[in-house]
Amino acid sequence: MSGGYRLTTNNRMELLAVIKGLEALNQPCQVVLYSDSKYVVDAVEKGWAVKWRANGWMRNKREKAVNPDLWSRLLELCGAHDVEFRWVKGHSGIADNERCDKLAVAAAKQTKLAEDPGYPPRN
Repeated sequence: MSGGYRLTTNNRMELLAVIKGLEALNQPCQVVLYSDSKYVVDAVEKGWAVKWRANGWMRNKREKAVNPDLWSRLLELCGAHDVEFRWVKGHSGIADNERCDKLAVAAAKQTKLAEDPGYPPRN
């Protein structure tokens, strides 16, 4: 599986990759999810995304959380599955991670990519 949008951000695509992988599961599962995205792994494992949601998608009293549309979907999926996130260093020779990178690069080079419905962020 691979894909992408023509105008988006790297962080949104990292989130969407995790979401699409979990959405492909057709029953509740125990999942060990490997990602080279500290953005995704830390936000889930350190509880940041859950706090953002609890605070009305605010990071703190002044700053809105970025990508609440995708974080909401991801947290819902994490509630449906038993997901353990593990960070792996990117471009370090891990075969599966290198394969994912190649798929992502190829998807980004496609000429007829759809628009990202959540980008740019709505205020």
